[in-house]
Amino acid sequence: MREHASTDRPPAVVGASLGGMTVLGTHLLAPADLWGAVVLVDITPRMEFHGARRVVSFMAAHPDGFSTLDDAADVIAEYNRHRTRPKNPDGLRKVLRQRDDGRWIWRWDPAFITSNFQFLQGDPATGAEKFDAISELLVEGARRVQAPTLLVRGVLSDVTSQQSVDEFLKVVPHAQAVDVSGTGHMVAGDDNDAFTAAVAGFLDRTISTSA
Repeated sequence: MREHASTDRPPAVVGASLGGMTVLGTHLLAPADLWGAVVLVDITPRMEFHGARRVVSFMAAHPDGFSTLDDAADVIAEYNRHRTRPKNPDGLRKVLRQRDDGRWIWRWDPAFITSNFQFLQGDPATGAEKFDAISELLVEGARRVQAPTLLVRGVLSDVTSQQSVDEFLKVVPHAQAVDVSGTGHMVAGDDNDAFTAAVAGFLDRTISTSA
């Protein structure tokens, strides 16, 4: 990545949900100085099992898409009950694309979710065992984080909890954490202004300190 940048400074990385898990995972394989700053969005190494199951079930559902954007809006509103359903669903074009047959499908691939996170869709006891094993790997990855780090948590999230945040701050003692009120797991989607302000403020402080 540095070869394609105009600076020798390592890049900052922002990872939300699965992206945040990936960021923690890179610390198990890559040099500790890979990132200049790390922002994790509503992800901790040890997440809440029931919340993770709910996210995966939502993402894997409706593999054949929706007839209309309104149908998709209804499904999303059912998942995000704390969020007011928009009267105009056109904003969903950011996360949906229209096939040639007119149906609207997720921009992510439900098959990827199903194949890689099947353990979260089956027997809870079996799934919890594998989930715990993955959590331990993510904890080990977190221990290796050296870059300035910010954890942005949605207060209404069922994927992270205050307990999981407290544990993360013990594992990564130099990290900062900020709560975004009124938001769930999809922090940026619930309140993009507050999310952007938190991330931009952190990066501004980090860059000015390291300059």
